[in-house]
Amino acid sequence: MRNIGISAHIDSGKTTLTERILFFTGRIGAIHEVRGKDGVGAKMDFMELEREKGITIQSAATHCSWDGHAINIIDTPGHVDFTIEVERALRVLDGAILVLCSVAGVQSQSITVSRQMGRYNVPRIAFVNKCDRAGASPTKVIAGLRDKLKYNAAALQLPIGLEEHHRGVVDLLTREAIIFEGEHGETVTRGPVPPDLASATEAARAELVERVAEVDEALAELFLLGEPISANDLRAAIRRATLALTFVPVMMGSAYKNKGVHALLDGVIDYLPNPAEVKNVALDLEQGEAQIPLTCDPTLPLCGLAFKLEEGKYGQLTYLRIYQGTVRRGDTLFNVSDGKKVKVPRLVQMHANEMSDVPEGRAGDIVAMFGVECRSGTTFTDGKTKLSLSSMYVPEPVISLALKTKNREASANFSKALVRFVKEDPTFRVSTNEETSETIIAGMGELHLEIYVERMRREYNVDCEVGQPAVAFRETLRAKAPFDYLHKKQSGGSGQYGRVVGYVEPLEEGSKETFAFDNHMIGNNIPPEFLPAVEKGFVEALAKGALTGHPVTGVRVVLTDGAAHAVDSNELAFRLAAQGAFKQSFIAGKPTVLEPVMKVEVEAPVEYQGTIVGQLNQRKGSVANVDTREASVVIEAEVPLDNMFGYSTDLRSVTQGKGEFSMEYAKHAPTPKEKQDAMIAEHQKLAGKKK
Repeated sequence: MRNIGISAHIDSGKTTLTERILFFTGRIGAIHEVRGKDGVGAKMDFMELEREKGITIQSAATHCSWDGHAINIIDTPGHVDFTIEVERALRVLDGAILVLCSVAGVQSQSITVSRQMGRYNVPRIAFVNKCDRAGASPTKVIAGLRDKLKYNAAALQLPIGLEEHHRGVVDLLTREAIIFEGEHGETVTRGPVPPDLASATEAARAELVERVAEVDEALAELFLLGEPISANDLRAAIRRATLALTFVPVMMGSAYKNKGVHALLDGVIDYLPNPAEVKNVALDLEQGEAQIPLTCDPTLPLCGLAFKLEEGKYGQLTYLRIYQGTVRRGDTLFNVSDGKKVKVPRLVQMHANEMSDVPEGRAGDIVAMFGVECRSGTTFTDGKTKLSLSSMYVPEPVISLALKTKNREASANFSKALVRFVKEDPTFRVSTNEETSETIIAGMGELHLEIYVERMRREYNVDCEVGQPAVAFRETLRAKAPFDYLHKKQSGGSGQYGRVVGYVEPLEEGSKETFAFDNHMIGNNIPPEFLPAVEKGFVEALAKGALTGHPVTGVRVVLTDGAAHAVDSNELAFRLAAQGAFKQSFIAGKPTVLEPVMKVEVEAPVEYQGTIVGQLNQRKGSVANVDTREASVVIEAEVPLDNMFGYSTDLRSVTQGKGEFSMEYAKHAPTPKEKQDAMIAEHQKLAGKKK
């Protein structure tokens, strides 16, 4: 068995590749394209919105078999706004295919996806797609893998012809030419290497052996002794190095032209791990979260992770990756997060939006359950053990919108839609603005939120009025500032008394923490039972900064002294004292406003380079790199998110629709002084009106 994901930068051909894999494994009977002119569209893009826009919005699971091996596949989105879909897929997968465009090479989202694979130690194969395109250069892509992603990567194949002459590949292990012919490339013939590629084949094979020998002892020994290295020796060494994450095999072809897919499927079987070869650990909640290794054995106690939820017409569909044990239809499962027991009324295996009932799911399987209510990231066991699997990384939202339903009758459906979307997508957040009573939705980008607003209209019949997009500004300190605050209240009966002394300071640059609380008190001037209340008070004070009302981040609070009263001190008194102390010291700490800055990558024909750079400069962007690839130019820049609204329209108009861009969150950086002054004035005006 293999559990694999297919990930890449947007428009690299992931969904097209998955479509070909399903066709060649006999899972589907006909090939349909992503932007299908026949009105059908690719199998894995089954949402109406996906077919209209020609992009993948949510990851879809399917299964097929190749050469006697069962393969579970998850096709993931390439757009950074749907990055959580990639994150949760890679959290539960054993191996991955990183798809790269042979013309564009390593792009911004390729780097993000590679980082996500690294986060979960996922072995990977790189597939250089679109070798039939003008300007295709697998050699340049491999150089990008080494330079930009720092991979120890080498080609396992050489292309036989490029651009319109692309016919197949040379297998460097067996020194054979593989030609793909027939209407859908289904006729695969193996033969001798074309004479004009003989010397290139030997040189590329020698480089491959050298690269693998650097990280594999057994192959290094054969290499140093000058022994002949057989295809089987090399295949076994590549597998060991790939599983050890010390080598990335590179394969190539053209999914659209049906070339190279058969060989890639062989590569999945040869080089990616089966579930038993992957080390997975759970935390034992009964032994102070001690790490317990999980074994891919169906006879052991059950442990599985619900990694994705979908609302279907039959209720909630919960995708479950089983790491250990077996789950059967009718079993009672134990939800580790809330301690409740749930019964599994129906168990299915997914094929995009189609499902087939299965009696059981065993260790290593990915199945889906109906009628099991839970949140994304929940661990399920059979109740014999109290194990919990670590959750996935969830990035913070960077953009928000105000929403209001156009008619009151739709409010029930509006609430239902929001509850469902929050449950399904951890990067989608909902809150209420206390001042305006508006519903605020927050997410990863304009497209992310636009899709949810559109889904509300289509799936729930709710039309919304959308307010101006708002950016996730933050406030922070630039200097150390002391505090000494006494909260004292006496109004008959027991009063309130709490004093806190210490200082606030900015956290070190590059710190991953957003807040730290350190107790440097000597003695018990503040009784230990009140210290959590002091910390809680500071945390509550961070919710609203004094400059613009945005949350405060990157602050350390150090408590050095305090005082308590034998009768009047209580938790509320110390909470309020901490809040007062923070307000007192914040302005003295030279506060500043931070705004999210995005890493933007623009690709367009080279003649528009000057106009695009000028446009980015107008939006207060700083250009980091300009790379010319054949007739196109790729410009990398950092631009404040607040200045990026409406950029897609502007870019299309200046490039006659030929320009594309992608962006992802890079960091929070200080806002320019004039902008900060305007924000402070606006905040004070609103505060004055409220009074």
